[in-house]
Amino acid sequence: MTGAAEALPSRFPIFPLRGALLLPGGNLPLNIFEPRYLAMIRDAMQTDRVIGMVQPRHDQESAAAPPEIYTIGCVGRISSFSETPDGRYLVTLSGACRFDVVEELESDTAYRQVLASFDRWRHDMQPVPPPDSLKDGLLGALEGYFHHHGIEAEWATLKTAPLAALVTSLSMICPFDPTEKQALLEARDLTRQAELLTALMQMDARSDTGDASPVRH
Repeated sequence: MTGAAEALPSRFPIFPLRGALLLPGGNLPLNIFEPRYLAMIRDAMQTDRVIGMVQPRHDQESAAAPPEIYTIGCVGRISSFSETPDGRYLVTLSGACRFDVVEELESDTAYRQVLASFDRWRHDMQPVPPPDSLKDGLLGALEGYFHHHGIEAEWATLKTAPLAALVTSLSMICPFDPTEKQALLEARDLTRQAELLTALMQMDARSDTGDASPVRH
């Protein structure tokens, strides 16, 4: 499926959002209200509907010095769009492929744009599912993680869910630290993501604190 990756533009806007994770095959809902990102969505809707999600390395941001970003992100296509009465955009990004930032481009837009390469991540377009032998360990870690955070789950649904979809959705929605989210993003393939996700949940369940709140966009 090389052609699918080649159909993605090499230049696109980025949405730096700390703590947010988009993975290939996942869907990320976003609540857009800042003027620069409203403009970004409008421009994307008029072109290829593509936006790159990246994490800033730090929380601080200033007009003089935009935050440094990680050099690996994930590009997504706007798969749903609606506008609220107060002018916000509610969009869903569907993850397509990870990318390496080649350079940040000079632009007259208020939002940032990059030149990106998909060369290292073309396998995202045709991912190899992780082995089913990893599922029992993942579900065991998930049970401890949910118990630690007081989260109830539909276990019958989780047990029958395809492992690849489970790994992607849990990696995106679990409130891991931003650096842990980035590690999940940078894991080579779904097998490594499954192994890392299991390890992260096991470590969290063994920790003394249960303070974790969902990522808000």
